[in-house]
Amino acid sequence: MKRLVGTLGRVFRFYYEGFRGMTIGRTLWILILVKLVIMFLILRLFFFPNFLKSNFASDSERSDYVLQQLTRQNK
Repeated sequence: MKRLVGTLGRVFRFYYEGFRGMTIGRTLWILILVKLVIMFLILRLFFFPNFLKSNFASDSERSDYVLQQLTRQNK
């Protein structure tokens, strides 16, 4: 257990010192985070509406539809 904690501590210090010493890398990480926010929050709101919630009134109707789609035969 002590060995595992020591190893995890060394890994944490490695990354902590690496990120602390960054100059250009910080800007790149900020750009990456902004891009992820745009992809997962904004695009999801506009291009991926909640199909089940908008087309079915109750949970039982939603579950019946999903079960039907999962078990249907390919024609």
